[in-house]
Amino acid sequence: MVPLEESWSSGAWRWTAGQREAYANDLAAERSLVAVTAKTNRSKGAKDPANWLPPAESAHCTYAADRTATKLRWRLTADKAEVAALTEIAAHCPDTTA
Repeated sequence: MVPLEESWSSGAWRWTAGQREAYANDLAAERSLVAVTAKTNRSKGAKDPANWLPPAESAHCTYAADRTATKLRWRLTADKAEVAALTEIAAHCPDTTA
């Protein structure tokens, strides 16, 4: 949910090599790694929700919740623009929990 490049700028740069490897291969949380098409993956790149959302609007709530849960689980930070975008999405997701 949080690309490796984005995780680095969100605090993973402080991690040990073992922690970075564990993050990159995290299968412990059901939604940490989600298969998407190559086209979607390329369009997303290392962008955060302030700059990219899934093409299907129906996926926005799940995406925001899963991204937030991943950031919390791994104690990663979020900049102001990302927090604002996630807060805006959450306002339209009353039945979604991270």
